Amino acid sequence: METLKRLFAVAFLILLTNSAIAQSANYEKLREAFKTSYEKEAFEKWDAAIEPLIKAYVEDSYECNLRLGWLYYSAANHTESQKYYKKAIDLKPFSIEAKFGLIYPEYALGNMQKVIYLYNEILTAAPNNTQALYQLGTVYFYAGEYDRAAKLYSKVVDLFPFGYDALIMLAHTNYHLKKFREAKVLYNKVLLYNPEDAAALESLKLLE
Repeated sequence: METLKRLFAVAFLILLTNSAIAQSANYEKLREAFKTSYEKEAFEKWDAAIEPLIKAYVEDSYECNLRLGWLYYSAANHTESQKYYKKAIDLKPFSIEAKFGLIYPEYALGNMQKVIYLYNEILTAAPNNTQALYQLGTVYFYAGEYDRAAKLYSKVVDLFPFGYDALIMLAHTNYHLKKFREAKVLYNKVLLYNPEDAAALESLKLLE
């Protein structure tokens, strides 16, 4: 009986060792694929950057799927980009990184409701994420939904009171809402950031 137990133990150790060696070999193959991919990306050779990752593809690798999502987007293959970003999200459902990534192909394909949904998903997980607040505000601004845009830009300005992008966009939004006093105050703050800002100076002329 003891001999049998020892044989089972030895067999189990061999299996573990072989598994560890296989995992190590797969990791090295994937690492080399990433290295080659980055080298090709530096020259914007998108197909060449994609190829090594496809050859070394690991279906349950979040990192592999995320990077393929980015590369296919860069290659203007938005359908494939969607596919890999969605796989990354399936693997890491709480990842806002992958949701930000998926926004790229969804926006390129004109799926604005999906873009809005993804930004709201990000803000549910990270309510003070200034990138999501600002970008969603910009979606609403160009859709003419100025009240919604103002709320989002205001949150960014509360967090970064002297940040140029949110200041100028909140000023423009208040201008469209005919809140001219608030717009004037914000344009003047923009001029403290950049005293020669053309958009702020031109807008202030319109408010005189």
